[in-house]
Amino acid sequence: MPVHDAPPPRYGFEAFDCAPALRLEAHERVSDLQLNALGERIARLEAALERLERRLWLAVYGVAAAIVVQAFQPVLAALP
Repeated sequence: MPVHDAPPPRYGFEAFDCAPALRLEAHERVSDLQLNALGERIARLEAALERLERRLWLAVYGVAAAIVVQAFQPVLAALP
């Protein structure tokens, strides 16, 4: 059984494309493209935020390690 892309005929009239329907289809295609582009931009922003968060935690751990080293430095210097 063949697959038909065209809608079934209505009451014996021929199918035709009217300008408002074509404009609506074009608007739907443009909207879909815009939503896809927006989704890709959001994904890129989320990836950038994850990288930034990793760098921030690395900096926090680095500062904490420096503070711990400075706190234990006198204790290690006092040992023989």
